[in-house]
Amino acid sequence: MMSLNRYRLKNLVKKKNRGAILTQNLLERPERLIGLILIGNNFVNLLAASIATAICVRIWGDYGLVISTLGLTFIVLVFAEVTPKTLAALHPEKVAFKAAYILAPLYKIFFILVIGLNSITNGLLKLIGVDVSQGNNDRLNSEELKIIVNEAGGMIPKRHQTMLLSVLDLEKVTVEDIMIPRNEVIGIDLENPMDEIIHQMKNASHTRLPLYRDEIENIEGFIHARQMIKLLSLDEDELTKDTFLKAMNKVYFIPEGTPLNTQLLNFQRKKLRIGLVVDEYGDIQGLVTLEDILEEIVGEFTTDIADSSKDIQSEKDGSVIIDGSATIREINRTLEWQLPTDGPKTLNGLIVEYIEAIPQPGTGMRLAGYPMEILQTKSNRVKSVKVWPEHYKAPIINT
Repeated sequence: MMSLNRYRLKNLVKKKNRGAILTQNLLERPERLIGLILIGNNFVNLLAASIATAICVRIWGDYGLVISTLGLTFIVLVFAEVTPKTLAALHPEKVAFKAAYILAPLYKIFFILVIGLNSITNGLLKLIGVDVSQGNNDRLNSEELKIIVNEAGGMIPKRHQTMLLSVLDLEKVTVEDIMIPRNEVIGIDLENPMDEIIHQMKNASHTRLPLYRDEIENIEGFIHARQMIKLLSLDEDELTKDTFLKAMNKVYFIPEGTPLNTQLLNFQRKKLRIGLVVDEYGDIQGLVTLEDILEEIVGEFTTDIADSSKDIQSEKDGSVIIDGSATIREINRTLEWQLPTDGPKTLNGLIVEYIEAIPQPGTGMRLAGYPMEILQTKSNRVKSVKVWPEHYKAPIINT
């Protein structure tokens, strides 16, 4: 009974399994169950010892004491302890549910005796500082839940396991880890000529676009594809920048340290799908969408041109060409690598932090076990990097 899977037991109780219901009732107070079993167990053992001793002494005299002790010890160990308890441990449900039909009425019969025995033992435990009421705790933390999911094996499909583990990891990931960096945010600059704005609207690859003036810091709002279609249907003299401002939606700002599980609930509560990530000074750091959070759970499910996996290109020699702006989480997820995620969020940031300088093209290094070679740099950042799998013996040009 003590080795039963408590969560499977609760599931069977919900299904109205009679044996499971009796067993759960007995396990609600395990100290009383143990007391009941030990009362019966010790009573039978002592009775058997007394009868065996009386019979053996009558047959063999003084030698009967030794014979009864050795013989009964062997019989009890093999037939009353090791064999049945091993069988019960291998098939706990079959044995426990059947035993519950016997133990339940016995518990009622010997209730007073069990309560008295437990009162004495609980009193002794309190004298040595043990609180019996704190012993039964079936709650699991996230790490223990992960172990259960991992050990489920074939009972849960592999893809479902991955999704469940991703959900449990949401609280460890912040919007900063998955956001589209500020320099990659695509929007409509209201200071551009109207022809350019119309052309950008017609060729937009995103459902929602930010509207700003000169730079993203001066953001006015977001415009949805539905509004863009309506605006494009207007006459040229009606299509003005003021009509854009009237059609846009308000901006929703998200603190950069917000965990994904919190932000997912915030999006649901506010009926929103997009927001701008800001730092402690209110400066815009990037953009995050509901789709980005869902992809952390189910994986990539879009193939548009903004798909960040296009920043990763495999080569015939086993190496990979990666854009410096690719996020570490995306690289790890796509290639099943183990680059560190507790520091910089992009490959460019990881390399610059490691070297402590802007590297020149041709610079080689081994970072977190992965040989890398800088292919291109642009202005003050790494543009593209060639990376080999972990432990690959690639030639290192310089460090």
